[in-house]
Amino acid sequence: MIHPKFAAASSPPIDRSKVGCKPATTSPQKGHDRRRPQATAASTSSPLPSSSSGAARHRPRAMRGASAGRAFKSRGRLLLLLIAGRPRQQSRKTRLPRCFPIVFASKDPAARTKVVAARAPMAGGGERSRVPAGAAGLAVWATLLCNAASLAYFLRSYVVDGSRRRRGCVARSGADDGALRPEEDGALRSEDEEPCHAVALAPDAVLNLELGDPTMYEAFWREVGGCAATVIRGWQAMSYFSDAAALCWFLEPELEREVRRLHRVVGNAVVDGYHLVVGTGATQLYQAAMYALSSPARGDKPVPVVSPAPYYSSYPPQTDLQLSGFYRWAGDANTFAGGECIELVCSPNNPDGAVREAVTGGKAIHDLVYYWPQYTPITGRAAHDIMLFTVSKITGHAGTRLGWALVKDREVARKMVYFVDRSTIGVSKESQLRATKILGVVSDAYETPPAGDSGATVPRLFDFARRRMEERWRTLRATVAASGAFSLPEETTGYCNFNKRTVTACPAFAWLRCEKEGVEDCAEFLAGHKIVARGGEQFGGDARCVRINMLDRDQVFDMLVQRLAAI
Repeated sequence: MIHPKFAAASSPPIDRSKVGCKPATTSPQKGHDRRRPQATAASTSSPLPSSSSGAARHRPRAMRGASAGRAFKSRGRLLLLLIAGRPRQQSRKTRLPRCFPIVFASKDPAARTKVVAARAPMAGGGERSRVPAGAAGLAVWATLLCNAASLAYFLRSYVVDGSRRRRGCVARSGADDGALRPEEDGALRSEDEEPCHAVALAPDAVLNLELGDPTMYEAFWREVGGCAATVIRGWQAMSYFSDAAALCWFLEPELEREVRRLHRVVGNAVVDGYHLVVGTGATQLYQAAMYALSSPARGDKPVPVVSPAPYYSSYPPQTDLQLSGFYRWAGDANTFAGGECIELVCSPNNPDGAVREAVTGGKAIHDLVYYWPQYTPITGRAAHDIMLFTVSKITGHAGTRLGWALVKDREVARKMVYFVDRSTIGVSKESQLRATKILGVVSDAYETPPAGDSGATVPRLFDFARRRMEERWRTLRATVAASGAFSLPEETTGYCNFNKRTVTACPAFAWLRCEKEGVEDCAEFLAGHKIVARGGEQFGGDARCVRINMLDRDQVFDMLVQRLAAI
């Protein structure tokens, strides 16, 4: 039985075989306070005989020691301080509890438990551990180290986990190819994974070459890397307005500067004295230009819109889509009877790559989206009344959906701005900011080549595209000539003011004619060989012709050549 006076102070027995302490004896000691009752045999079984007030003093520190032990066990290393009691203020000598085991993390099992204990007389026939002051200092330092380690681990976990949470806010989901994500310091890191769609083509895969998707340029921009990345903060570009005082109030001033700069670098268009109108691709600008040139129509007769065949297949549906009373599609310009009209002049032409001039004498809209040095010789600076351009055919960024028009007449430019305002209330600021960066990288490479991370210069876009297009056209012409089943337009050359040499025209599309006997519909014939192309009748031409995209990825183009050679 435990003496009633010590019942509140009793605690579970400690296994001294594990901590190396000698059991206390029950013999009385000299000099002990005689007023303290002697412990009975039963009470000596309690390892820490003390008053109830002493136990109350000891318990908080012991609980704190146990909590620290649990915290460090969860971190994978053990540093446990079992403090059974505080030193009594009965002597100037430093006294420690009977058992003061200090367990350190060590590879040597024998060294894991070091017990600092000394025998001294204690009440109730037991012995009190008496330790020199140096051991007490060691215990204090061990406790401080324990607390410091816990604090360091907590701070590290907070910082790392918080950083991961913040990165999760800016990380983009989806299958963006080579997505660049901003870090906390504004730097960029590159995602080097291959795009999900850039997998090996199956031998029987269908090759969809009907659209002019310019994915050939992906290889170039992967090589450029982070130099062309754009970071847009959450608070940027929130307003409708870019410059409220400007004619085109939704045009970003930085984009206007880069557009004019690029035209001066290439030398393909006059920019001085022209107004710049931005739109959602050349498609919107084409409709805005027709609206500006035809409104208001005289009476109930809309203005005819014509283009020489073969013309761009999207001209007819785009013209008649809105059922406008101002203008209507009137077909081939070569067969137009005459009178007032709007003529669409695409040069180099889509689909056959021919260089075009106006043939009707009417109001002309010059579609010059392919008048760049990778496709055709730059023979001079174009200076037409309305000239349309687009980012997709220059750099390959078709998904940015951005184009611009160089307009000589201010009133025509004002009407075009009004059309864009009424249809979409401006143009995406994010697209404009991205295009600004992209076009700036292109111009920098030719004006002041910046050094990359490894000291090398940034690749040049037009050089890359010119090499790739020349190689593809050589391969395609050789394949077509060897097959005998198809034909292509005659190859043309000219001196290019940009490249300072004579170059071959390399159109973005191949106008392929089927010469195989018995084939009247080339698109249907190629579909049987799992090649999807746009039929010639959609361009106002012959059904024996098809338009094939030359700007797809390398593996698609290589498989196209293989299948044409096998026909």
